[in-house]
Amino acid sequence: MNELLQVSDLNIHFRGNEGVVQAVRGIDISMEPGEVLGMVGESGCGKSVTSLAAMGLLPKPHGYIPKGSIRFQGRELTRLHPMEMQKLRGNQLSMIFQEPMTALNPVLPIGEQIGEVLQVHQGLRLGSPENNARVVEALETVAIPRAQQVLREYPHQFSGGMRQRIMIAMALSCNPKILFADEPTTALDVTIQAQILDLLRDLKARLGTAILFITHDLGVIHEMADRVVVMYAGKIVEEAPVAELFGNPAHPYTRGLLRSRPGRVQRHEKLYCIPGTVPSNTNMPAGCPFAPRCDERLPRCFQEEPELQQVPVREGQQAEGQPAKHLSRCWLNQGEGGGAAHG
Repeated sequence: MNELLQVSDLNIHFRGNEGVVQAVRGIDISMEPGEVLGMVGESGCGKSVTSLAAMGLLPKPHGYIPKGSIRFQGRELTRLHPMEMQKLRGNQLSMIFQEPMTALNPVLPIGEQIGEVLQVHQGLRLGSPENNARVVEALETVAIPRAQQVLREYPHQFSGGMRQRIMIAMALSCNPKILFADEPTTALDVTIQAQILDLLRDLKARLGTAILFITHDLGVIHEMADRVVVMYAGKIVEEAPVAELFGNPAHPYTRGLLRSRPGRVQRHEKLYCIPGTVPSNTNMPAGCPFAPRCDERLPRCFQEEPELQQVPVREGQQAEGQPAKHLSRCWLNQGEGGGAAHG
């Protein structure tokens, strides 16, 4: 295996008025060049802060990593000097942020904001013909019209979807090795969304860029991802190749998410909704955190939290040369009350 990113036993905490919030609790993730890893789960499950930690962008001093490792091409990112991390961030590691309305600087023209990235990491002087040409190229790549004029315009002159495309152009301007895409298509209409997904596929195929794709849209995950990680209450509860996860979900939470897709609802049917809410990170229940919401729970679920365990993979889902890895954190998959396969 040629791992580009390896996250081991990562814990992320935040200091707050009510004490320490455990946002992420011991997760393991690996990514190879050209791989798209989908990450799904309800809001507050730790998806976005995981990507922020890998980028070295946890809000200081409240956010910190008490334990764990994040390695990029063998380099330990959690111990890098800020100046060394700055050389990687925006260059080899890049991110499409979740909120385009606030991620762009309101007082700088678009050309300067994208051009600054090229100046810092590519040595192209801001405002030079070479720099401007690369900025125009980046804007045209994400289907921004009037790219030459856009260089002199400001974020407030654009819609949310246009700002999102500008953010994507900035993230892709240095051809990163890993792209952290946090809800990259949320503010886009379906036509532009399809264009952006095609652009990300091309980036993956042409440059071998690995993409951590964070979204609530399971349809996009099914279309884009090679593997999927399902997070709940700061932990990974299931991990599997995309076809295996959609065809043979092993965890009740994953099955609930899949049942909640609007496309599964027949006319006059009520859309399914997982009952309850994600537990507070400052008041985690004993046992499995999903147990209070689970309609398949066992008495043991309220007493002990299960570990991630390998579950049987459907025939035909094994990758050539190596077995497919399907992991689930559920007592049902560990000889308690039934098997792993659910249609």
